[in-house]
Amino acid sequence: MQKDDPVNVLGGPLEPCSEADPVTGFFRDGHCNTCAEDRGSHTVCALMTAEFLAFSKYVGNDLSTPRPEFRFAGLAPGDRWCLCAARFAQAHDEGCAPKVRLAATHQRALEFVPLDVLRTHAADD
Repeated sequence: MQKDDPVNVLGGPLEPCSEADPVTGFFRDGHCNTCAEDRGSHTVCALMTAEFLAFSKYVGNDLSTPRPEFRFAGLAPGDRWCLCAARFAQAHDEGCAPKVRLAATHQRALEFVPLDVLRTHAADD
């Protein structure tokens, strides 16, 4: 699998989303890198909240329950995670989108989420 160019939604170099546990990204490299095989477009670097985690579980993607068989400890509020861009858009539409790190969000997210929407959820960090 060949990674797409690591460019963020602002046109600059893609910054890390997480550097330690949990290691995120389609490639589990801490970046929201993507490629043609990443059908979910795991490109939005989001800061988890209890509200978003509950929403995600409700719509069928439980991110908070540990899954040791996949070496996944489960996410908690405050964790950074590369979300599927369509799931972020859905959460935005439902009023429970988490904050995002624009510099760590891959430009391919713009195929699903307009930049002005991402900017309304931009984190201060």
